[in-house]
Amino acid sequence: MSALTQTLTLASGDQIPTVGFGTWLLAEGDECYDAVAEALRVGYRHIDTARAYHNEASVGRAVRDSGIAREELYITSKLPAEAKSYPHAVAEFETTMAEIGLDYLDLYLIHAPWPWNEIGKDCREENKEIWKAMEEFLASGQVKAIGVSNFDPDDLASLLPACTVKPMVNQIRWFIGLDPSDTVEVCEANSIIVEAYSPFAHGLIVNHPEIVDIAAGYGVSAPQLCIRFLLQKGAVVLPKATTPSHIQQNAELGFVISAADMDVLDAMRDTEKHEDAMEFRW
Repeated sequence: MSALTQTLTLASGDQIPTVGFGTWLLAEGDECYDAVAEALRVGYRHIDTARAYHNEASVGRAVRDSGIAREELYITSKLPAEAKSYPHAVAEFETTMAEIGLDYLDLYLIHAPWPWNEIGKDCREENKEIWKAMEEFLASGQVKAIGVSNFDPDDLASLLPACTVKPMVNQIRWFIGLDPSDTVEVCEANSIIVEAYSPFAHGLIVNHPEIVDIAAGYGVSAPQLCIRFLLQKGAVVLPKATTPSHIQQNAELGFVISAADMDVLDAMRDTEKHEDAMEFRW
């Protein structure tokens, strides 16, 4: 079975593909459209976007033009982190649905517990208010599953008692060398699937000597190893790429990292700070 067709089961009972295609920093227009179209051609069926990415229209157009039956695809978008009131959440959701041009979303997430220009701000009460809107989107049928992104254990502890329907997903930054185990443990205890974004740390770890060396032992690239590591940790993984060769390569995951190598990779820290680190768009 291809990694692109493997799934995990959400608390709702729905299936979510374990490998998605991320679209952060893909510019609205040809760049995003072409990358998503290529990903769909290769076999990706899970596409992740957000209102904040400003490319929902191109994602939706590529999905509609693909000719793939809608029920075979899994499309995610996100409520802007700055939308911290019920009316604002409703307005942003309506804009997303108009932009993306699809009858429904498979997953809709609160993008962050605080506005991006006020990281760390206490918005716990506001998040409870907008979660009511999220539950209404779910009940309307316009969204099949709801969740959060960038929520740490304290954020989840505050939100969960206010939920009629718990978040089904928490999308967090996770890569080899970054240890979010405290958040992962809370998610697992509450049947919340963890999605890993930035699996290459924005490209900073794809030339890390030790990661490259371990990948070579399997005859794969460092990005392929990074994706496989997170799959074996039980996460849904959202790699992003812009070139057809990298889009294809990231889907070739038919290998298994040994327990010994998993232990080595698990113990690594601060991998994005190595001396040869260079941020680039894979």
